[in-house]
Amino acid sequence: MTTNDGLTYASAGVDTEAGDKAVELMKDAVRRTHGPSVIGGVGGFAGLYDLSAFAHYRQPLLATSTDGVGTKVAIAQALDKHDTIGFDLVGMVVDDIVVVGAKPLFMTDYIATGKVVPERVADIVRGIAQACEVAGTALVGGETAEHPGLLAPDEYDVAGAATGIVEADRVLGPDRVRAGDVLIAMASSGLHSNGYSLVRAVIKHAGWALDRHVDELGRTLGQELLEPTRVYASDVLALADDEAAQVHAFTHVTGGGLAANLARVLPAALVATVDRSSWQVPAVFDLVRTLGQVPTSDLEGTLNLGVGMVAVVGADGADAALARLAAQGVPAWVLGTVAERDAASSALDLVAGTKGVDGGAVHLVGDYRF
Repeated sequence: MTTNDGLTYASAGVDTEAGDKAVELMKDAVRRTHGPSVIGGVGGFAGLYDLSAFAHYRQPLLATSTDGVGTKVAIAQALDKHDTIGFDLVGMVVDDIVVVGAKPLFMTDYIATGKVVPERVADIVRGIAQACEVAGTALVGGETAEHPGLLAPDEYDVAGAATGIVEADRVLGPDRVRAGDVLIAMASSGLHSNGYSLVRAVIKHAGWALDRHVDELGRTLGQELLEPTRVYASDVLALADDEAAQVHAFTHVTGGGLAANLARVLPAALVATVDRSSWQVPAVFDLVRTLGQVPTSDLEGTLNLGVGMVAVVGADGADAALARLAAQGVPAWVLGTVAERDAASSALDLVAGTKGVDGGAVHLVGDYRF
C-alpha cells in the first residue's frame, strides 16, 4: 500500500501472477493425460469429457469419489519434496472407484496453500498427472487457492475428485460374493496415505529426525514415509476383465484398516476369515509398532500393514487371479476365505458394521509375521 493507493489483492497476500506461472509449469504434464475424449485444453472454467465411446453401454452408471492425502503432506513439506504426493492423492481417489468395477475417466484436483510458489505447485500437479497416466485417467481441471493468514506460506493441502463409468450389470460388490469365495491380497507399497497422524506422533515421541538412516528400512525415515501410494486402478480393472479370475468384489484398504474395509464389501450373511500369518508385514509397520508401543488392535485398525487392495474371487478363480496379478507385477497371495455366518462364527470376535455399512463380518486369525 502506498500513500496514494488503497489495498490491493497482492498486498493482501494473493499473487495471481504466481498462479499463472504455476499453470505454465504444469500444463504439459496435464496434457499428457488427455486422450481424444478430453475436449478443450488447460485453463477452462470446466473440464469437458466426450462420452461417445461409451454409447454402446446398455445402462451406464457413473461412479464418483473424492479424497485427500491427510497429514502425509506434512512430511512432504518438512522434506521440501512435493513431486510424489500426487500419487497418494490419485491412489486414494481412483482406487475407490475401481472397487465397483468402474473405469475412472477423469479427475480434478484442488490445492490450498498459504503462498503460491509456482515451482512447488507445479511439482504437486506433475505428480498428480503422472499418477493419472498410470491409472489411465484424464486430469481435466483443477484449482490452486492462495489462503494467506489461514495457512502458513509453506503449508498446503490437496484434495481431488474423480468420475468413472461401469455397466450396471457388471457392478462388483456384496451382491456377487458367495460362501466359498477366496480372498486375494495385493501388497501395498508401504504406509500409503492413512494413519499418518499416528505415525507422526510415534516419530515425534521417539525423537527421530526424518533424515535418520534406518537399517531395517534400507533408507532414511523420510524417504520411507514419502513412499508413494501404489495406484492399483489399471491392474484391478484388468483382473476384473479376466473371466477366469471370477472377480466378485474388491476392497480398497484405507482408513480403518483391512478388516473394517473388507467387511464393507461382504453381504450380511457371510463372514470372511483372514489369516494374519499369510504375509510378512513390511518393516515400516513394525517400526511404528515398536517405537510407539502401539497395541496390535490399534495398529491393524489404523494402518494397512502391507495389504493395499483385496479381491474377492470365486474358489475356482484364485489361481487365475494370482497368475494375472503376477504377470502384471503386483505381489499377491491368498489371504483367506469366505463362509456362511452361523451361530458359531457369530460368537467369535468379529469386525462388522463399519463405516455405517450393515454388511458382513471379518474374523482375524493367527499372528502377524513382523
